[in-house]
Amino acid sequence: HNNVLGPYKGGVRYHPEVSLEEVKALSVWMTLKCAVVGSPFGGGKGGVVCDPRKLSRKELERLSRGYIRAIASSIGSKIDIPAPDVYTNAQVMAWMADEYSKIAGYNDLGVVTGKPLNMGGSAGRNEATASGVLITVREAARAIGLELKGAKVVVQGYGNAGSIVSLLLSKMGCLLVGVADTKGAIYNPDGFDPQALLEHKNKTGSVKGFPGSRDINEEEFFALDCDILIPAALGNQITAGRAHSIKAKIVGEAANGPTQPAADRILREKGVLVIPDILCNVGGVTVSYFEWVQNNYSYYWTAEEVAEKLEQAMCRSFKEVYKLYKEKESLNITMRDAAYMLAIGRLADAMRVRGWLGSAR
Repeated sequence: HNNVLGPYKGGVRYHPEVSLEEVKALSVWMTLKCAVVGSPFGGGKGGVVCDPRKLSRKELERLSRGYIRAIASSIGSKIDIPAPDVYTNAQVMAWMADEYSKIAGYNDLGVVTGKPLNMGGSAGRNEATASGVLITVREAARAIGLELKGAKVVVQGYGNAGSIVSLLLSKMGCLLVGVADTKGAIYNPDGFDPQALLEHKNKTGSVKGFPGSRDINEEEFFALDCDILIPAALGNQITAGRAHSIKAKIVGEAANGPTQPAADRILREKGVLVIPDILCNVGGVTVSYFEWVQNNYSYYWTAEEVAEKLEQAMCRSFKEVYKLYKEKESLNITMRDAAYMLAIGRLADAMRVRGWLGSAR
């Protein structure tokens, strides 16, 4: 989409319904995310129309290597750096990095991020998105005076991001009272043990049926009495109708595009603080940047060092967006508006300096 701030950066998804339009939109989001968090990357995205669930391991490997052969002339650690996304993981990245290195004639581990640790991956990458969500939610709670100890949390989506952020919030004293996945939603006013719930989901394929839970429908789920709502599943889940029912004080968008525009305004009018996706879920691309830096220098940080750097980046980014949001409060803007204003301003300034947009200021 845009490389004014640095090499293109974004995930590659394997999905039977991925489209060119979707990939283009996601690449724009990546440009904005990198600008918000201050990573020296532009936005990119990739996709392969396939159903990876029906492919064998060998077929996945051939597909991944073939994909890299097809785009090898357009990527590189200083040009365009793919990463994992829907149905792609560290193993897929390992195949891609290996194939590119064979084509290039030298070992270029920085060509992709999200790799296994023993192939140049970074400590903390697996939990990076969830950690970023936790940090922004914690900072939002501080900003509005919400005590996290005892705060009720509802999470939609119990995959990697949803389950890990539930565990992290639980460690901070929050109570996980509602969870939904693709097969249904459950509720317990006394709270769930997030680790036991994850084990149940891994065993049965769903959060439904967890001991002590009560099944509820989607509309009841979004109307639950809670302090924090974490949409960590698909896009367009928070509609205008559901926004009227939401009782949370904070919505932390772990998913991409979970809130429809009309719903965003309704939540703003209700006084709900929505942490937009381009700020809330940038922990993943931030640690991808750390991995790229470590690959380039062949010097690797400990998990504690990565966590400290992520903490600094996410806290700084939240405070910058929140400051702009409060400064422009008279204009009745949302946090999403503030994040977009910050990102687009940085992109425009960089483009002016380069001479891409009129003259530099």
